[in-house]
Amino acid sequence: MNILKLLIFDCDGVIFDSKLANIRFYNYILKKISRHPLLPEEVEYVHMHTVWEALEYLLRDFPEKLNLAKKIAMETSYDLFFNYLVLEKGVKEFLEWAQNYFYIALCTNRTTSTESVLEHFSLKNFFDYIMSALHIPKSDPKALLCILDTLKVKNNETLYIGDSEVDQSLCKKCGVKLVAYKNPKLKADFYVNNYYELKNLIEKNFIFKKKQILKNDY
Repeated sequence: MNILKLLIFDCDGVIFDSKLANIRFYNYILKKISRHPLLPEEVEYVHMHTVWEALEYLLRDFPEKLNLAKKIAMETSYDLFFNYLVLEKGVKEFLEWAQNYFYIALCTNRTTSTESVLEHFSLKNFFDYIMSALHIPKSDPKALLCILDTLKVKNNETLYIGDSEVDQSLCKKCGVKLVAYKNPKLKADFYVNNYYELKNLIEKNFIFKKKQILKNDY
C-alpha cells in the first residue's frame, strides 16, 4: 500500500453542490447585458471553468459585451448566491477526521469568491493551502504542482478529489491519483459517491499516520 500525506479537493461539485448558485450568478450577469439565459450545454461549461473563461465562452458571439460582463462580474458579490449553495453531506465530518492525518488543500477554478464561500460554511481552517484561479487556473499544471512544492509532498503521496474533465486532465499531467467524485465517466484511479465512501477508500488502500508524525517519520 502507498503512503498518503496530502488530500487535494476541487471545490464546486465536490465540497459544494453549486450548480444552481452558478446558474443564478451567470444568469444575473447575462440579464444585465441583455443576453438570453444559460443554455443546458453552457451550464456544464461554466460549472467547470474560471469565470473569465466562462464569460468569454458565453459571449463568443457577442464580443462587444464581454468587457461589460467582466465588469459586472467583478462588482457582483457572490454572497448574493450563497443561499443556493448546498454543502455536500458528510464533508465537514470527513475534514474533521482527515485533518488529524493529512495535509488538506483546495485547488479550484473559483476566483475572488473562494475564501468567502469557505468562511461562510466555516471550512477555511481545515485547509493548509488554498489555490484558486485568482493565482493559477486549474488548466495549468502549475496550480497543482505549486501545492505539492509548498507542502513538500510527492505526487505519489497525494490524492486529488475531483468531478470534472479539467480535474482528470490536471491529475494526468501531474502524475497524481484521481478520485472521481460522483462522476463514473471520468478516467480515474478510484470512484466514490460520498464522503463515507472516501474515508473507507483511504482506510483500505493507504498507509497514513497522525499528522504530527507525518512530517518527520517517513
